[in-house]
Amino acid sequence: MLAPLVLLGYHPASLKSSNGVVLDKPGKPSYESPSSFRIIVLIRTISKVLERIIAARVLTAARLRGLLHPNQCGSLPGLSTYDACLTLTNDVKTLQRPRLKVSSLFLDIKAGFDNVDNNTLSRILRERGVPLYLVSWVSSFLGERSCTLIFQGAPGTPAPVNVGAPQGSPISPLLFLLYVAPLHFGIPRGLMISYVDDFALTVASLSYRGNIRRLQDLFDKLERKASRLGVSFSVAKTEQIHWRTPSQRHSTKCVAPIQIKGELFHPGNSVRWLGYWFTPALDPAAHFSRRLALAQGAFALICRLSPPGAGLPPYLCHRLATSLIAPILLYSADLFSPSIGTTTGLDTFWRKVQRWTTNCFSATPTGILSVESCLPPVSLLIAHRQRLAALRVVCSPPSVNPATARLHPSFPSLSVHRAPDSSRALTRGLSSVYLPLHWKTPRPVPPIRNHLPVDAVAHRTIPFTLGLSRMPMINSHLVYPAPALPPQSLMDNTYSALKKRVREKLLEEWASLFPTPGYYLHPPAMLPRPFMGLGKFIAGRIHQMRAGKSYLAAQPTWRSPDADTSCPRCGLEPETFEHAIRSCPSRQHSTSRLLHGVTDVGPEAPLWSSLPLLKRLATFIGVTSTGFPPTVFPPTPPPSSPPLSLSPPRPPPPVFRVFSLAEV
Repeated sequence: MLAPLVLLGYHPASLKSSNGVVLDKPGKPSYESPSSFRIIVLIRTISKVLERIIAARVLTAARLRGLLHPNQCGSLPGLSTYDACLTLTNDVKTLQRPRLKVSSLFLDIKAGFDNVDNNTLSRILRERGVPLYLVSWVSSFLGERSCTLIFQGAPGTPAPVNVGAPQGSPISPLLFLLYVAPLHFGIPRGLMISYVDDFALTVASLSYRGNIRRLQDLFDKLERKASRLGVSFSVAKTEQIHWRTPSQRHSTKCVAPIQIKGELFHPGNSVRWLGYWFTPALDPAAHFSRRLALAQGAFALICRLSPPGAGLPPYLCHRLATSLIAPILLYSADLFSPSIGTTTGLDTFWRKVQRWTTNCFSATPTGILSVESCLPPVSLLIAHRQRLAALRVVCSPPSVNPATARLHPSFPSLSVHRAPDSSRALTRGLSSVYLPLHWKTPRPVPPIRNHLPVDAVAHRTIPFTLGLSRMPMINSHLVYPAPALPPQSLMDNTYSALKKRVREKLLEEWASLFPTPGYYLHPPAMLPRPFMGLGKFIAGRIHQMRAGKSYLAAQPTWRSPDADTSCPRCGLEPETFEHAIRSCPSRQHSTSRLLHGVTDVGPEAPLWSSLPLLKRLATFIGVTSTGFPPTVFPPTPPPSSPPLSLSPPRPPPPVFRVFSLAEV
């Protein structure tokens, strides 16, 4: 159905009219300026399908004809902010090895998507040999558009849009990257890298003042290139930083500013780029303190959805913890390794999340708490994220990923391509003190010498790549022209096997580094347990009794150590989980009625994998008040008739009486 539109290079006029939702940008000091708002264009679904088809073909043509610069990292498949920041930190550390002073200037293109000119982009595509039907479709897509703004008090009339790419379209990020790709140029003893509209210029010389002069010259050159494209850089978002090594922490800091468009910018003590907070010494404490504050704010909001003992079941709490809180808390943990003190603060907060998920008591041992919540400790999560990120980097095509292109030439990749603008050659011939470690060499203790950041990434993969002569290549379809490679299915299976080894390593370290007490025999697992899908109150009782810290007499949480542990209902044995469920005489009536098929509550019992048995257990716990607070829910004798429903008893029906006329 869409093939004629693709071949003819035509985008229908009916798909060019759209609605634009006006959203305010968070964190702005004032909303009196239009620049404090962002317009998200709502495009028809059939148009998005067509745009994705064209985007795949345009990306293929762009890779084949070199329209994209190797240091462009944003909105492209197989790349992320981690790759851009890893490339930046690697080049900074590399330039510091020969004792050079390194500085960076961070720039942001002002209103990026809104400045894409249709004629200029069509000329760039045509001159680089992109097929004419794609050029025609792009020109038709960007031309003669209209948009109706949606906000309170909007007139609701469509307005013509003669310039810019719609923000919200699947193809707009790619078109913008193609539009600004000519801005990139090589920097001797430096680096230019970008992520969509965020640019970073890095230079090195013998002094910071020399770096300032170089950065000013490079910005002037970049500004001239940008003016020819009709784009400019936002002065308010410009930041500068002078990188320092640990040995320079006692030296005098350079406070000389750089002049950009008539304004002075002094070097900052911390710079935020792509969500990463960088300090001159690359200290991760400043970054993780901000991530912790953001995670605490998000956790306070979602706690309203599920207060203790009520609300969402533990299964959904686990999902919120892994998909919302953990990404906020551990963003950039694949690049930065927090110190012991920082990790302790993160762990303290993470244990609150684990207790909120399981409804376990504060007296629960931390090892049991992490296993019950199916949430590994923070230190293991950080190591796991770093290993997965390392595998992805070393298995990416070097011609696509700038971080992969900076691997050591001896690394066993399927491609010998390496970045021509890498500064690794500056480390040759250095003394042993400044020479970086080879990627195969373990880091000594104490760390007298270190790896370069990219070599440290490669070193993390050594335990998982034993037996492989070459690393597989993922996303090989992005490499043009296609090299001679093993079958893609074989490489994908190998990459999946490597990730499986990483997950097994996580479980192994979880069991060995964070052991549980001897009475707790349940193994750690990443996936939530089946019983966590029950209601939070009943599932919380099960978590507490499994953890050995509950309201059962033999599992005290707040009682004194010499308290009586015998069952308060029968007084024959200690009230353990096994006794309360299986062998308590006062509960035998409910046990025989509700728990037929439940023969064991141990770690290997079929109870924990059978949903029907778990439902029976939940009904039993609710009927017998097992594990309930004794002062709130006192034990009741077994009923004479088997009421299986947990709903409160219905009130007696009203009695109607017919009054006589005399009584009235």
